[in-house]
Amino acid sequence: MAEICPTCGLPKDLCACVEIEKEQQRIRIRLETRRWGKPTTILDGIDDKTTDLAELAKRLKGYCACGGTAKNGQIILQGDHRDKVRQYLVKTGYPQENIQLQ
Repeated sequence: MAEICPTCGLPKDLCACVEIEKEQQRIRIRLETRRWGKPTTILDGIDDKTTDLAELAKRLKGYCACGGTAKNGQIILQGDHRDKVRQYLVKTGYPQENIQLQ
């Protein structure tokens, strides 16, 4: 007997809950200037209940070749990586129209 998803009630192999949750999120990528004029890229709007922010931050740090952290529902990356982060999120399945650059 196939396992059934508790959220949508469909079998696990047909479940689309993760994709639906990605489509409903409004992600904001912005640039802030921190101490001594250093640029910092900040992502917020990603649901931390369904997405492991620490793991996503780790993958983004590797992709952008920078340092950073995940805390308080945000991912903070050192440097201006707004375009790279947007490309990575689109590549991983987030809809491009739900990602807002500032």
